[in-house]
Amino acid sequence: MADVERIAGLLSEVSETHHTVYRITDGTDPDWASFYSTWLLRLSELGDLLGSTPVRSELTWMLVQLDKDYAAQSPDEPWPRWYATRLVEHFE
Repeated sequence: MADVERIAGLLSEVSETHHTVYRITDGTDPDWASFYSTWLLRLSELGDLLGSTPVRSELTWMLVQLDKDYAAQSPDEPWPRWYATRLVEHFE
């Protein structure tokens, strides 16, 4: 099984990076998921942690869906770990 904690760490890192890049808009970016998926696939070890490299469009779609699901369900778990668990389930 992929390392959920390390993937959650990557999600936190890309979130911080995105916020820095979009600082002029206080992190507001309607196409944030494309930024995240590109960064995760090109500038992180996500593919190694998952055991294979996802297709960018599928990862982007997953991130958008996870965002909607997280908002709808309002879980107590922090979003990076919640997303990471579901990304591992989906891509493994």
